[in-house]
Amino acid sequence: MSRHTHTPDRTAAAVAATAVPRRDRGQVAIEYLGFIPLLLLVGLLAIQAGLAVYAANQAGTGARAAARMASMSTSGRCDEQAGKAAMSDWTADRADIKDSGFSFDEVTCTTRVEVPDILPGVNIWGTAERSSTMPRT
Repeated sequence: MSRHTHTPDRTAAAVAATAVPRRDRGQVAIEYLGFIPLLLLVGLLAIQAGLAVYAANQAGTGARAAARMASMSTSGRCDEQAGKAAMSDWTADRADIKDSGFSFDEVTCTTRVEVPDILPGVNIWGTAERSSTMPRT
């Protein structure tokens, strides 16, 4: 017994309806070109956010180091050199370390780091600021 498979007849209208028109070729490439700027913008914003978080982390590190040295010194003043030495080079160059509070019991130092801009002229975060308080010994 032989098996006979039945294939439906395809009419010319059915073939024309499923065929891709020639004028639509390259449409996907054009859509990707329109989507690439959005992807680049999202990527740059992610990098910018990472730099802001890193600058805030480094500001905290600098504030702690400056306050730690100030708590052990007789002057009780924030040690800007120690704070910047504890930070990475590019954040130390952008850092400003100041005395925030002084008493006989404790010392507080504040570090401000300017967050670098990925896109020139687009300053989203400005500066990252962290403070640290240490007891005087």
